[in-house]
Formats: sequence, structure tokens, C-alpha cells
Amino acid sequence: MWAMDFHRQTADSRIARAARSAQAVLLAAGLLALSPLARAQDAATFVAQNGVKVQPADAAQDSWHVVPSVVPTVQKGNVGKEMPQDHSQFPQLKGPFTSPEQVTKACLSCHTDAAKQVMSTIHWTWKAYDPKTKTLVGKNHVYNNFCVSPISNEQFCTVCHVGYGSTDPNKFVPFDHRSQDHVDCLVCHDQTKTYHKIPFIGGNPAMEKIAVRPGCGEVYGTDKPFVEPENLANIAQHVGSPTRYTCGQCHFYGGGGDGVKHGDMDSSLVNPARAEDVHMATNGLNFSCQECHKTENHNVSGSRYVTDMMFGDKQFMRGNPHNTQAASCVSCHGQTPHKGNDLNSQIQAATLNMHTRDIACETCHIPEFARGGLPTKMEWNYATAGKLAPNGSPLVINDSHGWNTYWGVKGSFKWAENVVPQYRWFNGVERWMNVGDKVQDFKDTNGVVQLNAIEGSPTDGKSKIFPFKIMRNNQPYDTQTGILTVFHSFGFDKDSYTMSYDWQTSIEAGMKAAHLPYSGHYGFVKTDMYWPIEHMVAPKTQALSCMQCHASDGRLQNIDGVYMPHRPKDHNTWLERIGLTVAALALAGVLLHGLIRFGLWLRRRGH
Repeated sequence: MWAMDFHRQTADSRIARAARSAQAVLLAAGLLALSPLARAQDAATFVAQNGVKVQPADAAQDSWHVVPSVVPTVQKGNVGKEMPQDHSQFPQLKGPFTSPEQVTKACLSCHTDAAKQVMSTIHWTWKAYDPKTKTLVGKNHVYNNFCVSPISNEQFCTVCHVGYGSTDPNKFVPFDHRSQDHVDCLVCHDQTKTYHKIPFIGGNPAMEKIAVRPGCGEVYGTDKPFVEPENLANIAQHVGSPTRYTCGQCHFYGGGGDGVKHGDMDSSLVNPARAEDVHMATNGLNFSCQECHKTENHNVSGSRYVTDMMFGDKQFMRGNPHNTQAASCVSCHGQTPHKGNDLNSQIQAATLNMHTRDIACETCHIPEFARGGLPTKMEWNYATAGKLAPNGSPLVINDSHGWNTYWGVKGSFKWAENVVPQYRWFNGVERWMNVGDKVQDFKDTNGVVQLNAIEGSPTDGKSKIFPFKIMRNNQPYDTQTGILTVFHSFGFDKDSYTMSYDWQTSIEAGMKAAHLPYSGHYGFVKTDMYWPIEHMVAPKTQALSCMQCHASDGRLQNIDGVYMPHRPKDHNTWLERIGLTVAALALAGVLLHGLIRFGLWLRRRGH
């Protein structure tokens, strides 16, 4: 009997093993059809090593994902997706590398389509098409009021380009003339936080010891007088998905320094507290940029130049593409985000939800920007540039905070932190001033040139009240033609303003590079530029209260289409007098009626 049980158990065990083997083979065959990763290696080995399970990515979609149960990773922290390969084990990344292009070639030996994908994105081309205005936009096509334009300044500005150009400070190689090995993989994928692109040498990292130009330490990524050559092999062996740090190396430092440009993005967002941003808080949700900026084939969703305002029934969930746009607040929170647990809170929630039709979520939930302890630049005046210190170097003046309020090569500045936004009706349309346009065609009623005039109104059915940072400058233009000038700001050549301190020379060089006419006469004109505020979302307890907006001196006092108590234009004196008169007569009638009834009651009691 014992022997029969033993043989039965042995047979059962064999059957079970055979069944498991059959399941593994079936699963492996399925994986070969479902996953590119499984196709790249023997499916049975893949199953045995990784213990995968297969699950649908979305009930509404036909696509599936293969999810490893154990994923080795070299990335520290929880920011960004985990990388399933330890790149330090790959022999092609051992180096030594004598040029960054050699690293890219090593990357492309496995990621064969990566460079081709990158070279089709705005991160490479610096241009995009705006379907709303049917115009070409992007860094090389529109003006800004920071450094004005990359044109003639490319060897400096490409410190924030995802490619490698010529290391000759005076030679710019156009992006469409570069080969695939000139794509910079490390600028986005470095996990060591040691990789830096150096200005004036076409977006290349330092391959030898390089002196830091005085006053430019922040752009060089050091506080030392020189930078050491990069250890490219070490960096290449420690790569992963982009993090807030790697994205921020360009987006936090746009305009020439930390927090200068956007107002709602600076280096404090690398490790923010919850009070600064509820989504990116290191000890909270810890969102990476890709959580909202869905990325596929190196194409990052979202654009500074195209903004969706009214979604209607086209809500889209975080992580899914939507007209190339990043996820919005309603992608996760819906059109009625406010909820209540009891009757009183439900009434409050319903009242707040009434606002979402006309007011962007950011308006109430980003009460101030530049809240992370770093200021943002609010004003710039090029007309004051050119002053030198007694020793002949550019004059530098810092205020009591240590903020740079004057620099001889750029002019004077005003900074601020914890800034209350400016509010405007916005329907997502921006009329950008393209390079070569004339200032008289973009001036507002105050004579200020609007570099990206925003459109919207309370009656078009497409707009919401949206928060902005408005950057102001006083920059050169051609007084004869009216063209806002492009000028050669940065360089080591005699024509750059940083070397000559001569507007005439630098404007001539910039306009020549832009293929624009220049009369030889220049002046300065005031400009405004709008920057939508979309980051630094505060906890809900810090959202704006009713009276911060609905008051005579509230935040929306200059916004049409909303009611403000005591605001003269919200009142019609004669209509209100008639209304008060009618109300008074009605009250008098009620009182008279009551007195008559009371008198009749007394009369009845007397009888």
C-alpha cells in the first residue's frame, strides 16, 4: 500500500511538473507575440529568470504589458521608471571614451532607433507647428525677452540642446546637418548628477580642463574657476529614465540661471516639500516629470507653445497621449473634483465645482509661484547694460538678498519670490511674435510690445481664468524698420556684446545671422511675455479662499466677467436705486399690511 501511494505521488508529481512545463512553454509562446522584450531573448529563459506575469495595460485597450516580478535597477530613489538593465555590466560602455559621440555610438548599438526618434522631436529641432494660429513656433522662430533669440548665440544656447555640435566657439553646425551619433543620450539619462554640458562649445561636455568665464559659474555647473573633464564611461554605465534633476538641468535654468524664466520651475523641485508641490513632494507622491508628460519613442508630450484649455468630453488619463499634450488637472481629478462628506460640505463642494467651468484649477491651487526659497526674474532692462567696474570688468551689483540686480553684460534686473500671479481669461491661443516681425503690430494700448499676446474672453465659451507670470524687459529694436532686433549676445569674438559692449556691433552681427535688414539705428522698447503657471501646486488647505478673489481689492479685481462687491463697473447706480426703491416699497407694504391686521385684531378683542 505504501509503495502504491509512493508511486501514485511520484506520478502526480511528474504530471504536475509536466503541467507546469506546458504552462511555461505556453506562456513563453504568448510572450513572444506580446512583448518586444521577450522577442529579444529565449522566452523560456526569460520566464525562468524573471517570473513574469502578463496583465492588460488598460481595459479599454488591446495592448498588453510584460511586468517582471523582480527588476534589477541602478537608479536610486523612486523618481522616474526603473531601468531593467544594469548598464555597468555592458562591455561596450566600459570605455575609455575620448569623445561624447563615442558614447552615443555605444548606446545606438542596442537602442538602434533612439537617435532617429530624438531627432524628430522639438528637443532636437527647436521648432513646432501651432495648429491654432497656423504658424511655426519654437526657439529659433519666436522672440523672448530674456536672451531674445538663440540666433547668432547657438554655441552658448546649445548648452540646453540634446545634441553635440562643434567645439569651436565660432562655428555652429545646424541641427539638420548632424549625424545620429551627435545626439546626446547622457543629458537626459545620467543618474550620477555629475554630467554637465559646457557653454560656448556647442553643447559638448568638458573633455579637458576648461576655465569658467567670470559670472557664468551657474551655467557651467560649478562654483570653481574651472571644470574638470567628464568621466564619460562612469556616467554611461549609470543611466536610467529621466528624473526631475535631469529634466531640470535645462528647464529649471532657462533664461540664464536657476528659476530665472518660468517662475514655477526651479531647482527646489528636485526635492520639494509637500507645501511647495503636492505632486512632486519627495515624501509624498514623488511624481517624475513623465507622470504627466507622457513620453513615447522619446517624444515628450506637452509644449510651451500649445496649450489645451477646454477639454469638454475629451478628458484623458495621466500617462495617455492627448493631442500631444501633457496630462491636465482634470485628467486625474475630473471636471467636478470637489467632494463633501455631509450636507454642509457637499453644498460647499457643489459651489466650488461651479467654478471649474470658468476658472482653471491652477488659479486657486497655485496661490503664489517661486515658493521654494528661490526667486524668479520679473524684470530685465537691456538699456542699462554696458557699465564697467574700475578694473574694466563688467560691473556687478547684488542686493541685500544676494540677488544680482545689475550685471554689465546684461543690464539691470528685478527679482521676486512668493509672487502672486497675474490673471487673464485664456482660451489656449497665443499670438507669438516671430523673428522679423515689427513692434508696431504687437503693441497693446499702453504701447508695450506683447511677445506672445494671449487670447480669451468671459463670453467666448472657450476660456478660463488662468494664472501667469508676466516677464517685462526693455530691449533693442530697429527704429527705422520697426523690427525687434536679434543681437549677438554671447561669444568670444569681437562682435559679441559680452566682448565689445557695443550695441551697434552686436545688433549688426545678430541681424546678419538672422538674414534680416538693419538700418543702423536702434532704440529700446518695452516688452511683455506671458508664462503660464502650472507647477508648484499647493496642498488644498492653502487654496485661495472666496474673499481672496471676491473682494473690492481681491485678486480678480481687474478681471471682467466675475462679480466683485463695491467694484464700480459691477454696479449700475440708477438700476440699483430703482431696485432699492422697489424693495423699500415692498417692505413698507408688508409693514402696513401687518399694522392693519394688528389693528383689526385689537378691534376684535375689544368686542
